[in-house]
Amino acid sequence: MRGSILIGIAAAALIGACKPQMSAPRPTVALVESIAADTSGAGKIVASAGHGGAQGSVALIGEPLDGILLARRFVSTDQVDNISGQAHRDSLPDFAGESFDVILDAYNAPYSHFFVPGPEAASRLDSLRTAAVQNAVFAWDSTCFQNASDLASRLSKSRAKVLVFTSATQAEYGLFDVDTLQQLTGGRSQLVSSVSSLLEEAIAGGAKNLAVWTSREIRPTGVWQAVFKQMSVPGTSITVIAPDQALDVRTEFRDVLRQYRTTGRSLDALLIDSYAIEQPSLQRELAIIRSAGTDEDAALDKMLAPDFRMLDAASTVVRTTYRLLRRENLFTHRIARPYARYYETAESTDGNPVLVEVSASYVQNAYVPDID
Repeated sequence: MRGSILIGIAAAALIGACKPQMSAPRPTVALVESIAADTSGAGKIVASAGHGGAQGSVALIGEPLDGILLARRFVSTDQVDNISGQAHRDSLPDFAGESFDVILDAYNAPYSHFFVPGPEAASRLDSLRTAAVQNAVFAWDSTCFQNASDLASRLSKSRAKVLVFTSATQAEYGLFDVDTLQQLTGGRSQLVSSVSSLLEEAIAGGAKNLAVWTSREIRPTGVWQAVFKQMSVPGTSITVIAPDQALDVRTEFRDVLRQYRTTGRSLDALLIDSYAIEQPSLQRELAIIRSAGTDEDAALDKMLAPDFRMLDAASTVVRTTYRLLRRENLFTHRIARPYARYYETAESTDGNPVLVEVSASYVQNAYVPDID
């Protein structure tokens, strides 16, 4: 099979049944070995992933709003000198010449639906893992569809050299499967996780006591604690907090700090698991707290380490990706402004997920009315 990949569980299982099974280095969802065994179709696409060097796109994969907000940040960021890589602006976009394929996973969103109690819990999480693999193959493929109801309407698209998974849940449920699929086939594209990026940057900066500001949907899943357990160093701690919703993000910020204060520990770093929360207003509130104008301000200030840092998801993922492209020599070095193309996962007429190209105007109307 060439062109866009239509991966259904039943179809993939049939492919796998016709070919010798390959042994994965750790347990994976059924779709992984099925694709690996399909050496003339999806497996071939995965096997060539990441072999094009600097050619190809950066794919942003996840729930629609997260991908859109992160794409905005990528195309507008100017934080480093493009020649030296030093941390100062040079009036040029940091990702000049790069293209971003924003895969809006409308077919599976919201991912919180995969977390259900009871006998179906394991199979639902396997479905979430399977979705991550499907979306990775969509990113690596060189075609997509113009219309989900017309499977003859194929369009060309870039093949991704880097995959950025925006969802915290994919860090625990899906990335291992995507990585294993590449190990089985010989694919070698780079994978970036928002959770790993935030934890790695905080720990590398010397933070010992971490707090995560996340949503009420993500907190009970335990994904932050699970990833932290895999990568933490001795003497570090993590507290995952979902504040009460408020009209003002600064009020939520204070609620996070109040809840953390009950742990009795000092706070070195706050990791913000949201692409919608930007730091300027939080920094202004932090300055008020640091001034210790009230008893609460004084108590919170005493809790914060002298070198307390806040790391938000969008800024941290952008920094991680920039360092990765520079270290692996994956920048295209084209003289052009960075740009984003948008794609949406949808259900085809035969019931399988497919990737459909959508316009920026569609994205504006469907997901973010105020998008530029």
